[in-house]
Amino acid sequence: MAFDLIGPMLALSLSAIGAAVGCGIAGMVSHGVMARVEEGQGKMIGLSVVPASQLIYGFILMLLLKNAIEAGTVTQLTAIAIGGGSGLAILVAAIYQGMCCASAIQSVAKQPALFGKTFVVIGVIESFALFAFVFALLLM
Repeated sequence: MAFDLIGPMLALSLSAIGAAVGCGIAGMVSHGVMARVEEGQGKMIGLSVVPASQLIYGFILMLLLKNAIEAGTVTQLTAIAIGGGSGLAILVAAIYQGMCCASAIQSVAKQPALFGKTFVVIGVIESFALFAFVFALLLM
């Protein structure tokens, strides 16, 4: 049995789990709020899918780690550490981004003018996942 793809698998699967949980949290709140308001539902749907962006980082990292292992520039153990560590950081960022999006949805339902302002903190949380991704690239 080959264990050479554990690192890339961790990068992808952990980020996918985080994105799914984050979107699920925001999506549930979005559904509840949309049942109570008549306008701005598209914004709420948009906010509920923002955590899905975390999966992109995990997917790219998976491909790059796989290629690095095949090229022999990264060992299997190093790939496990990079994939697991960065995947976990992206997972946590995606879940908290989903929570932040959920509160943004509630804020926008009450005051639609806050829509743009809610993206400040959502963007800060996105930057943490992006930092984990970039740092993983630097370690490869």
